Amino acid sequence: MTSTDMPRTAGTAGAGRQETARRLLDSSAMLSYDPATEVDWETPLDKDFHGASPEWSTLYGTSYWAEMTPEQQKELTRQEAASVASTGIWFEMILQQMVLRDFYAKDPTDPAFQWALTEVADECRHSIMFARGAEKLGAPPYRPRRLAVELGRVFKATATGEAAYAAILVAEEVLDVMQRDWMRDERVVPFVRTINNIHVVEESRHMKFAREETREQLAGAGFLRRRINALVIAIASYFIVSSMVNRDVYKNAGLDTERALREAKANEHHKSMMRSSCAGLMEFLGSCGLLTRPALVFYKRANLI
Repeated sequence: MTSTDMPRTAGTAGAGRQETARRLLDSSAMLSYDPATEVDWETPLDKDFHGASPEWSTLYGTSYWAEMTPEQQKELTRQEAASVASTGIWFEMILQQMVLRDFYAKDPTDPAFQWALTEVADECRHSIMFARGAEKLGAPPYRPRRLAVELGRVFKATATGEAAYAAILVAEEVLDVMQRDWMRDERVVPFVRTINNIHVVEESRHMKFAREETREQLAGAGFLRRRINALVIAIASYFIVSSMVNRDVYKNAGLDTERALREAKANEHHKSMMRSSCAGLMEFLGSCGLLTRPALVFYKRANLI
């Protein structure tokens, strides 16, 4: 057995967590952005650009997409990008509350405590950035459906340990892959590319910490707890992913909502994009013993596996 194969004790896990937090604090001090000054908020929206890479549109590759004019396609991607941003705000608010609740009354000299506050500060800036970006894209406020909102209310108040941090990781990793494509795509309006670049750089640190926290929380988890939380994480993931594109984006893009919903639901291209974006995430969850048979039902329904 090599040193990397040795089981992690509580002491080594805690030391690893602190070391990760120190590195992330150093990274944040060296490379962080202020969206208020980094993003071009003044230049009017140029409607010759997409809001997201077309290949990530829920209708890309469908017969409806082929019938749409280039202007309609661009408007749809702008509405979809705004919806994804709005969903991001919703989940970032859940995330902040879970992190603050987790670190309530803990040792403030602990680097992990200080990193947690740094992450919350990042998320506050990101939420404001997403809100201003969605407004500039010419989109109305998009909110998750009522059931998702109410379940989120319960989740943010009760989720702890690996259930909280692995759900955070799912939301961040799914956004990360699509935004890496958008930030490099010259067809996407420049201010959205800047927003995506900021989010990708800063969320990469959040994902490292979420992975470390998930591993540490699971170090002492028994069989039953692991299975219950595997299902909780999968259900949370399903509602996060299924809330990303609001049904109203089609109406606001001037499309037939019912037809768009039918074709989006059957769109194998988009399902394939989602699955490929989550390959690394699913590998990580599998290595943690969180891909149980009941959990897989929800990941498949969300097209994550």
